[in-house]
Amino acid sequence: MRRAAALVCAAALVASACGGDDDDEPSLRATTTTAPAADGVELPDGAGPLADIELTLTEVAEADSPTALVARAGTDTVYVAERAGRVRPLAADGTLGEPILDISDDVVTDVEQGLLGIEFSPDGGTLYVSYSVVPDGDTRVDAYTMAGDEVDLASRRELLAVEQPFANHNGGDLAIGPDGYLYIGLGDGGDAGDPEGNGQNTQALLGKILRIDPSQPGDGTEYAIPADNPFADGQDGAPEVWLYGVRNPWRFSFDAETGDLWIADVGQESIEEIDLLPAADGGGSGANLGWNEMEGAHPYDDGSNPEGAVLPLFEFDHSDGGCAITGGVVYRGSAIPQLAGAYLFSDYCDGRIRAVRAADGVVVEEHIFDAEGTELVSFGEDAQGEVYVLSLDGTIYRIDAAG
Repeated sequence: MRRAAALVCAAALVASACGGDDDDEPSLRATTTTAPAADGVELPDGAGPLADIELTLTEVAEADSPTALVARAGTDTVYVAERAGRVRPLAADGTLGEPILDISDDVVTDVEQGLLGIEFSPDGGTLYVSYSVVPDGDTRVDAYTMAGDEVDLASRRELLAVEQPFANHNGGDLAIGPDGYLYIGLGDGGDAGDPEGNGQNTQALLGKILRIDPSQPGDGTEYAIPADNPFADGQDGAPEVWLYGVRNPWRFSFDAETGDLWIADVGQESIEEIDLLPAADGGGSGANLGWNEMEGAHPYDDGSNPEGAVLPLFEFDHSDGGCAITGGVVYRGSAIPQLAGAYLFSDYCDGRIRAVRAADGVVVEEHIFDAEGTELVSFGEDAQGEVYVLSLDGTIYRIDAAG
């Protein structure tokens, strides 16, 4: 995550390393692979052109610096992660319940640290949490067994421990893929420009999306390595690595209908990017997204695009007030059928709800809606596919049709 240098780094979860940016970098405004127009493009059933849709943000609850919202199988309740280390249920009527988990004594919240991601297993029986652990802010991913609607605190298993060299670019998002495996997003480890070269080092866990099977133990680990992971044998990369070359994937999600993987990766100096890894093409298995040789589709610090690296589907610069992309889900709900198939996202500094639609790996529509919030840090879906947006100032919104 990245904020403008004029803002204090430690003041927001989505700040990047202070310093190291080149203020003389020319303003860029580019959409990497955009079709000339949406005219003639076949939209999903019931969908309408994005420019014809009006959206509003409906406030449904207030939380303490919420960072993630996820559904749980078998219930209409969604669960909200609060940065300080609490997980709370949010009922359909907007009632925010008491924490089912409070690990605040174990969580660091400096700079970009905190409880950064939560997810449930496909059957809803296990809660996974990703957080910055005291005292140094290293990443931990733990698993807890659910006992009804409560967390069995005695069941805690530490799945993954990753050292963090700096206090920013933690990533921290979690998602269950269509295959039932747990995907873990980790930034490059921080500071500016990836000084440790983690993004392009396939043996490092930082600067990656990882893929593990937490349902069974592995060889000396609390998780197994899926046999079809691209580096499962550990020869050319760490066995956990699914894809590499990301700077700070904030956030990533799977399209509930197609299984496609969408990643919002925060830029260093100029460019915010969206990466699309279609399920039909392997869902990103072994993909290199280019960082730190590339920032979006542009060479970074005299770099060049690595051979075979995947360029972003879409990118935007900071010329209209943006500073750090906030991903993002593909809308598959029923309340706003015209929005079907649109990837919704925002920017922390800008706060407007944005959308793109893609077909055959090309953006066919892009739009910025009038709906606007402040300090938007995350998107989430309920069991019906309706979309919520979280503000670091505490507000939890639902995206509704205006009027």
